[in-house]
Amino acid sequence: MENDMYSIGELARESGLSVSALRFYDRAGVLVPARVDPASGYRWYGAGQRAEAAVLARLRRAGMPLADIRLVLAGWSGADPDLVRGLLQAHLRRLERGLSDAREEFSALRARLDRRENPMPALPATPVHLALPAPELAAALDAVRFAAGTDPELPMLGGVLLDIEDDALRVVATDRYRMAIARTRTTTHDGPHTQVIAPLPLTDAIRALLDGEETAQLVVEGDRLTLDTGDRRTTGWCLDHDFPDYRRLLDLPTGRRARIDTAAFRTALETGPVHASEPRQQDGAPRDLSVLRVTADGTVTVCGDGDDTSDTVAFDRDYLLHALTAAARPTLTLEFGTPATPLAVRRPDDEDTFSILMPVRLSE
Repeated sequence: MENDMYSIGELARESGLSVSALRFYDRAGVLVPARVDPASGYRWYGAGQRAEAAVLARLRRAGMPLADIRLVLAGWSGADPDLVRGLLQAHLRRLERGLSDAREEFSALRARLDRRENPMPALPATPVHLALPAPELAAALDAVRFAAGTDPELPMLGGVLLDIEDDALRVVATDRYRMAIARTRTTTHDGPHTQVIAPLPLTDAIRALLDGEETAQLVVEGDRLTLDTGDRRTTGWCLDHDFPDYRRLLDLPTGRRARIDTAAFRTALETGPVHASEPRQQDGAPRDLSVLRVTADGTVTVCGDGDDTSDTVAFDRDYLLHALTAAARPTLTLEFGTPATPLAVRRPDDEDTFSILMPVRLSE
């Protein structure tokens, strides 16, 4: 009989739904397998369910609520398509009303922006010089580079902020869904408080020269940034944009803290269960989510399919793994707030270098 059916992996590849999403839709009673092996629990789907899975994938990409999807699938193979047509039309009207409301709100916000005087902060008229240990600058860039944005519609996030003030240099990167911050001391600093955004190609060129123990010399001259290390130099233009005020994003609510063994937690994420997600806003692709629960004694658990998901919080698994790699410590501290607030990934020995990750909503 299995020769005439689809395994859950085959149906996932055919439909574009992830295996974890198909398991979720089974539990929700939306797309129940035609057969479940009583010994292994493995799911098998009938030939007709291939079309239903494809319909389901399209409806979810269109943002249709799960209750309506259930009705659409119930009426999909019926002789009278009026119910399905009515549900599709009703959802389209909801989307159109939502888009119209959003356009009105955005129009009002643009008008307020136009009325504001918000000049770009003036770049220093005279060059700003600073010197700092090359290994420390390299470590700071390594700690934040993973969080830089690549969305062409948000070019101000497509680089690394260099925030030069007094005896410290802070480097910051964010793509809206995560942010990473590192601080390094400067041995000399000649000039006022200065902020510039190094585009990613220039950031990577700077990092490539920081492979020794010498002192690195940074010079900001107008919108041009230059790095000298020994007899090597790289230079380039900074981004002509204003970086968001990252300091306003750092006031996180106090929550539970958990000390983790980085290698063990990485293994738990890589081998543990993943859950369905809403599509990414930036590219419409689904994400693999790890659902975490932290207990009162500081134990962090990666929750599976059959676990209670109350009092849990979900994160993009790849983003979590990137943050663990960038933190580069055998033990780390995870700081949880509420299910709607970011997770902070901190180094126990360095309070000035950390990353924060936004939680992700599970599928309904």
